[in-house]
Amino acid sequence: MDFMKIITKQLIEIIEWTDDSRDTLSYRWPDEDKEIKNGAQLIVRESQQVQFVSEGQFADLFNPGRYQLTTQNIPILSTLRGWKYGFNSPFKCDVYYINTRLFTGNKWGTSNPIMMRDKDFGVIRLRAFGTYDFRITNAALFLKEVAGTDQNFRIDEFADTMRSRIVSIFSEALAKAQVPALDVAQRYSELGDALLQLINPAVSEKYGLEITSFLLENVSVPPEVEQAIDKRSSMGAIGNLNDYVKYQMGAAMANGGEGAAAATIPATMAMGFGMAQEMMKGMQSGAAGGAPAAGSPAAGAAPADPFSPAAAQAAQTSAAPAAAAMQVFTPAQAAQVLGVDEADVLAEIQAGNLKARQIGSQWRIAQASLDEFLKG
Repeated sequence: MDFMKIITKQLIEIIEWTDDSRDTLSYRWPDEDKEIKNGAQLIVRESQQVQFVSEGQFADLFNPGRYQLTTQNIPILSTLRGWKYGFNSPFKCDVYYINTRLFTGNKWGTSNPIMMRDKDFGVIRLRAFGTYDFRITNAALFLKEVAGTDQNFRIDEFADTMRSRIVSIFSEALAKAQVPALDVAQRYSELGDALLQLINPAVSEKYGLEITSFLLENVSVPPEVEQAIDKRSSMGAIGNLNDYVKYQMGAAMANGGEGAAAATIPATMAMGFGMAQEMMKGMQSGAAGGAPAAGSPAAGAAPADPFSPAAAQAAQTSAAPAAAAMQVFTPAQAAQVLGVDEADVLAEIQAGNLKARQIGSQWRIAQASLDEFLKG
């Protein structure tokens, strides 16, 4: 009797597995050197599949249900074992439970920025992240390519592989789509659906998986590009730069104190340049009035009286070219006149609103161009 109990303990009568981990993909049922006897019960619950492996070869696959293991319901195993008339003696076989439920909320993201061409910013680096859901659809392929003979294969052992595969396909698809970086946020759902059609064939053929949902949650640019976008948005919100400068000056003067004095400096300089320009125009028109009358000093000759009107006119005429040569500003000088940042002046030049000439790597702005810009 004791001998019969020992034999019974060495035989498997019921094979079943309940998963309480929520993250197990496959589980190899521990046989502990026991053997499966003829007529043993196999229990496969919903969201499970059971794959039999005999001596390294895939045998029968069982879907949810309760089975009594006989020659009739394990035909592949019977063929591998060479049972022509049914098995009567116990046998050993690896039993793998595959979790076929939907695994949701798996995160993916780019570990390094993706380099791509953008019509607004040229070459740009983008980062992206999101989530995806998947399930196992081909138990044999999954065991062969992913889990192997692992006793308890979990999601975290496979997360890096899935992430790298998804990021690779995402990078290629985003580059081919040629969606501007500023428009990606409006097309998250569209991009997710499009990428799902590209990712699924790859992971299905390679790993025996199906990705049921692919979500793109965020696409971001480097911090320096974000700052440039913010500055560009601020300039758009300001609108007319001339009106904005006038508003700042008026507000500072209303507050009084040192702020008011500082605010009047650009206005005073602008008025001074305007007066100088009008004086030069008057002197140039006077000099072009005709040849000197009889008895007047010859052209180029010094007048006898240095304090006479003729002497003053000659001095102004000779100073006109020098004064005209001074009416050129650097972007920094123009910014000081306008009371704004040098970057704002450069932005207006790049936009074509402020006329300037580039000499080498430097910009120069004529007083006439500055006056025209301020007139609007």
